[in-house]
Amino acid sequence: MGLMNMPVFTALTDKMRWHQNRQGLLAENVANAETPGYRGRDLAQYDFASRSNGFSSATVTTTATQPTHFSVSSSEGSAFGAQRMANFEITPEGNGVSLEDEMMKVTTNSMDYQAATSLYQKSIKILKTAMGRQS
Repeated sequence: MGLMNMPVFTALTDKMRWHQNRQGLLAENVANAETPGYRGRDLAQYDFASRSNGFSSATVTTTATQPTHFSVSSSEGSAFGAQRMANFEITPEGNGVSLEDEMMKVTTNSMDYQAATSLYQKSIKILKTAMGRQS
């Protein structure tokens, strides 16, 4: 089995390509920030679940073995749940790009890309170690 046929590496490669394409769109948004009538574009959020057809999934359940055990749950949902962001402002010229928002997206995208790259490299090191090759 080749390295690129492994589902983990395929997913990480797709994620890195998504970040590269997103970086290009964000760069276009920044470059056209002063263009009248220009509306910024962005990619739909990358979703590992929709691309995980090669992964096997396992379920894990817990059981209370002592009456003093407690479970952590909330009917309100997670405190860290996603919240809808307010739409950005439209300038009098009809431009819908906020440089501050775009630069935040660029920074976040860059950090996520670096994390995916690091995970990819560390996974390769683990495989090399498992095969007995030290690098």
